[in-house]
Amino acid sequence: MKKKKWMKSVVTMGSAALLTLSIGTGAFAKELPTKPTSYKTVTEIEDWGAAITKVIVDLGRPVPVGSVTKDTFNVHVKRYDNRLANSFLGEGDRVVTNAYVSDKDGNPTKQMGQYAVLELKITPNDSLGSGLNYANGLNAWADNQYTITQQKDIVTSAGKVSGLTVNTFAGGTRVLVDDFNTEKATYGDTTLSYADFTPKVDNHKNPLIIWLHGGGEGGTDPTIPISANKADSFASPETQAYFDGAYVLAPQAPTYWMNGINGRADGTSIYENALISLIKDYVANHKDVDPNRIYVGGDSNGGYMTMVLARDLPGYFAAAFPTCEGLNDSKISDADIQNLIQTPTWFIAAANDTTLPPAINTVPTYDRYLQAGATNVHLSLFDDVHDTTGLYNNADGTPYQYPGHWSWIYVYNNEPTDTINGKTTTLMEWLAAQSK
Repeated sequence: MKKKKWMKSVVTMGSAALLTLSIGTGAFAKELPTKPTSYKTVTEIEDWGAAITKVIVDLGRPVPVGSVTKDTFNVHVKRYDNRLANSFLGEGDRVVTNAYVSDKDGNPTKQMGQYAVLELKITPNDSLGSGLNYANGLNAWADNQYTITQQKDIVTSAGKVSGLTVNTFAGGTRVLVDDFNTEKATYGDTTLSYADFTPKVDNHKNPLIIWLHGGGEGGTDPTIPISANKADSFASPETQAYFDGAYVLAPQAPTYWMNGINGRADGTSIYENALISLIKDYVANHKDVDPNRIYVGGDSNGGYMTMVLARDLPGYFAAAFPTCEGLNDSKISDADIQNLIQTPTWFIAAANDTTLPPAINTVPTYDRYLQAGATNVHLSLFDDVHDTTGLYNNADGTPYQYPGHWSWIYVYNNEPTDTINGKTTTLMEWLAAQSK
């Protein structure tokens, strides 16, 4: 008889413990109603281009800090490029690397919040994370459609939130890119789109940095030239600090700057006159641009245009920084060299560039600058283009290797250096010091 009572007590105690455990873990917690849910994306421009680095999920009701972890949701994306006849690009799950409760802007909260930030893994060769798609020679913003599916309960003191499927897109933020204004200007039968950045109001004139995009960034959306590679970095606090605030102007060609009057890369550009007019109008309309500190640079197709402008506007720019430039040395006459050397110039390229080999473009032209007596000309010729952040590696553990043509990555990260007056000087330090 005593044995039966003991067994009954054990069962009763076990049931109580199980009930306590269930309430504590939310297994039997009340299901809480939620308002309609949605998500926003956060895009950042990395060395290789635009990447969606976060989604901010509206959970439909406030939840406590710590109740959302990287295992709470599965994040799936389907990608489309609506320019293509077959618009579907692919789909797959994104890897969530971190998660936390936040406010609507993605800032971590201290107690409760209705939103959750899901940070997503990005790598240079993971197309699922890309904000853009490159097709038919041009970049465009992709249509990235996310479905965020709850995998684990979110437990609150009032009950639990479970079973959420979030697939309503509520907009996106593009870090730095959204700090640029976008406009158009028409000259004759040519319309150029452009993006521009205005520094904070101060009590002095500011320099102007003009950046001319590569071959894949033409068109009529001027956010593409500052997003397909990290040209938005000219507006970053780090770069702006070198100039104590600088305007940034990123014009966009409808097609290619290298489209010449008589053929591709023939030493001319059908957009030159319109581009010169745009630059001069921009300076005239922004009274605090310092006309003695206008800098022009560009990559590849834009490096070509940089050389054309420096040649045809001798002495107009305080400095030029053509990168993997495509104006073949055979297209440059000795008279052209005399014009070109009037602009202090810093060339950047990689020796293994097979798209626009520096052996027939940058290097012989640089040598001719020196032979012509140029005293303020520099060359950064890198062996290759590889990751310098330490974040991305090849399978063998060596730094991730980018195509040799992508030497613009070094420009955006201020990697080029030279010894000037006995001091190691970076490209941005040099550029900021140039004045007519």
